[in-house]
Amino acid sequence: MAEKSPYVLVSVFKEDAKAQDVAAAAGTIATIIDDWNAKGNMIWSGSFDDNKTAMSVIEGDKDTAQSFFNSYNDACKSFLSSYMYQWDAMPLLSLIGQKQAS
Repeated sequence: MAEKSPYVLVSVFKEDAKAQDVAAAAGTIATIIDDWNAKGNMIWSGSFDDNKTAMSVIEGDKDTAQSFFNSYNDACKSFLSSYMYQWDAMPLLSLIGQKQAS
């Protein structure tokens, strides 16, 4: 079994995002997240106060996390620019995580 690691997904609304695209994707996004949770995987997400940017933290092996991201990105790419980073690639978050663990 591959080692699980935390991954950070950052999503930003595109300037030309259309409300109807967001509404049309809502069911697909909910299904992607529900499927992830049903498999016992962790996801935490929240938006920033700019109302344009959101961040999610997921945990999984590299292939599983990449598959989740690909599904999410495919559903949202018409209105979001999304990026995935391994937690260790985000130094500030890693420092916060280490501080909370101690």
